[in-house]
Parts: sequence; structure tokens; C-alpha cells
Amino acid sequence: MGATTLGPEAPSPELQGHLRRRARLSATVIALSVAVAASVLVAVTIGPADLSVAEVWSVVLDHLGGPDSGLTVLRDNIVWELRLPRVLVAGIVGASLGLVGAVMQTLTRNPLADPYLLGISSGASFGAVLVLVVGVGAGIHALSVGAFTGAIGAFALVLLFGRRGRRLLPARMILAGVAVGQFFNALMSTLIVWRADPQATRNVTFWLLGSLSAARWSSVVIGAAALAGVLLLYVWHHRAFDAFAFGDDSAATLGIDVDRLRWVVFVATALLTGCIVAISGAIGFVGLVIPHAVRFVVGPDHRRLLPVVGLVGAIFLIWVDVIARTAFAPRELPVGVVTAFVGVPAFVLLMRRAEVRG
Repeated sequence: MGATTLGPEAPSPELQGHLRRRARLSATVIALSVAVAASVLVAVTIGPADLSVAEVWSVVLDHLGGPDSGLTVLRDNIVWELRLPRVLVAGIVGASLGLVGAVMQTLTRNPLADPYLLGISSGASFGAVLVLVVGVGAGIHALSVGAFTGAIGAFALVLLFGRRGRRLLPARMILAGVAVGQFFNALMSTLIVWRADPQATRNVTFWLLGSLSAARWSSVVIGAAALAGVLLLYVWHHRAFDAFAFGDDSAATLGIDVDRLRWVVFVATALLTGCIVAISGAIGFVGLVIPHAVRFVVGPDHRRLLPVVGLVGAIFLIWVDVIARTAFAPRELPVGVVTAFVGVPAFVLLMRRAEVRG
């Protein structure tokens, strides 16, 4: 009697399900990445000067060492110096706000948490207003330094008031963030009234509602570097974030140093938020709405949630900025106004869907 030859053992149902989920995630990330690239190219073509995607692509290749684009210096500058940096900054800011919102909602276990919950935005705004109104320095670099310094100052106060010993308590930090935010808002209002310069007040108001009109390549570098560093940190700790969803005690039983991780993530979040506010002003609703919308589709697993939130946030803000700069051309709407118009109905719809599912 001959020996029976057995074929390779079939994978278990659990392994098959895991492989299917990984394949779906990979396909989703690839599709959204292509959508981000397409959004960048198409968004650059939209504006008073009529451009084609082929012209935009030729300019990009030209500046990356490829063949000459053949366009005039004026059209080349429109693409490379004006529109492309702005579109890239919009994508970076949208991705950053979405990621920070998703992580803040997990760490604080507060579904209303967003990147500005801890008073960081108010501190950054005060620092930027100090530059704009008082004239402490000039240009985008001075504005970035002012906003970043204000963000770190506000976050330091939140850490001071929001901890008990060495422990960071989410509920206490939220209350401290609200108080610190109101304090910096009061300082900012006092500063604006004290100066009483109509032009400065107009610039400040426009900036506080979010604007990407000052975006340059230096803004792209600052934002991309901050986003890359914090994104790596978030992805590295995605399993810990899943554990946090069940509470601090559950996370601790899995061997997670809850206090240390919360310190590290909150500090990284403050740094990223300060950089983003410095280059774009205060843009609301992105960090609140996008994470909830993505969770409805991909679920709460942070291994899937984080990359999808970042890509969807980038696409969303790229097109919001297109609307902001073209809807009433040649006048420009603050980006934060458009996100509010889009975000409020979207948030109401999400709440209704959650009630139906619940």
C-alpha cells in the first residue's frame, strides 16, 4: 500500500480573514494615494491662469531635473512658486489634522476631541498674532516661530495643570486645555484691541480663520518634516492605541506604560499642531469630522484607521482650499469658513448614522 501524499495544509479561517483584511487595506491605501496625487495635479490647474495637468507635470519634472517644460517663466512660477506649494501644504495640513484628531479621540476617550482641544491652537494663534500685530519679526519664518512658541507655551501650561504627580489625567487635561485656550484668547483679543490697527486686525482675523495664501516651499518642508516624524510615532504605537480604547487599566494589563506613552504622544501632538497652526492658521472641523467618517468605513483598528485618515484628510483639505480660493474669485474665503460649512452638516449626518446603528 503506497504512502498517501498530502497537499499543503490549507490556511486557517482566521489567517484567511487576516490576509483578506490586509489585501483590502493595501488596495484602499494605494487607491487613496493615487487619489491624493491626482488631486494635487488637478488642483494646481485650477485658478485664474488656465493650466493643464500635462503642463503642471512638465513643470514638476523640469524642476526635478527632467526635460525643459517649455513654458514661460510666468507660467512656470505660477505652478512651482504659487500653486504647487499651496496645494501640498493643504494636503499636509489636512493629513495632520485628521491624524491628530483620531489619536486625541482615542487617548482622551472623548469623541469630540480634536487637534485644538488642549488649548494648543489658542497659544499658537496668540504667538502668531504677536508677530502680525506688534511686528516682532517679519515673514513666514517669524510667523512660524511665533506660532510654534505660543503652542509650546500653552501646552506647557496644560501639562502643569492637567497632571497629578507624574500622571496625565485625560479629563483633567481637557479642562485645563479649555481654561488655557480661553486665557490665550483673552490675551489675543487684548492685544488686537490695544493696537487697533484696521489692516493688522483684518490680517489677524483672516489668519485666525485659516488661510493657506502664504504657503511657500519652506512651509512644505516644515509641515512635511513634522508630519513624517509624528506619523511614524503613531504607526509604531498603533496596537497601544487599540488598547487605550478599552481604558487605562486594560492597556496596563497588556504591558503598556500608560503614563509614559501618553506623555510622549501628547508632546508629539503638541509639536505637530504647533507647526500646522504656524503654516495654516486655525482650521477647524477637519480633525473632528474626518476620523469619525473613516471609522464608519474601516472600523476602529488603528493599523487601518491611521493611514486612511491621513490620506482622506489630505484629499479633503486640498479640495476645500480649491473652493476657498475660487468660489468668490478674485476674493478668497478663509479655509476655516469652508470647513465649517462642510463640516457641520457632515457631523450632523454622522451623528444621525451613529444613532441609527446604535
